[in-house]
Amino acid sequence: MGTEVSITVNGVTKSSEIEPRLLLAQYLREVLDLTGTHIGCDTTSCGACTVIMDGKSIKSCTIFAVQANGSDITTIEGLADGDKLHPVQEGFWEKHGLQCGFCTPGMIMSSVSLLNSNPDPSEKEIRHGLAGNVCRCTGYHNIVLAVQYAAEKMQS
Repeated sequence: MGTEVSITVNGVTKSSEIEPRLLLAQYLREVLDLTGTHIGCDTTSCGACTVIMDGKSIKSCTIFAVQANGSDITTIEGLADGDKLHPVQEGFWEKHGLQCGFCTPGMIMSSVSLLNSNPDPSEKEIRHGLAGNVCRCTGYHNIVLAVQYAAEKMQS
């Protein structure tokens, strides 16, 4: 027997009957077909599944979709304004803040959340703000540059 949920995702309210044990990451990927939210570890270690829920970044593999009932979720698919990239997305492009791209959606969502709460972070604050996201490729240097680029762009 399923449970009815109503969740606003990227500005559109979606209602679905789901199994109570369905994780939010699975709901986004399998029910709503929003595959930009990656599942990397299922243990909250990697951050690839990071989305913004009610203004705060969360790891969507750690909560059930029923816990998000009534919430407002933003995924990587909801950041761009048509063809215009969000400044953080643009920063990752301009500063080469990615290699394989697997961690990128989660890194971008965590960076957006960080800049929403701290519009002018220091390098140390950026590194601390992204500590819950693992990148196995880049060494983080260009990711930090990408967030700094976005912070400057968002302030101007």
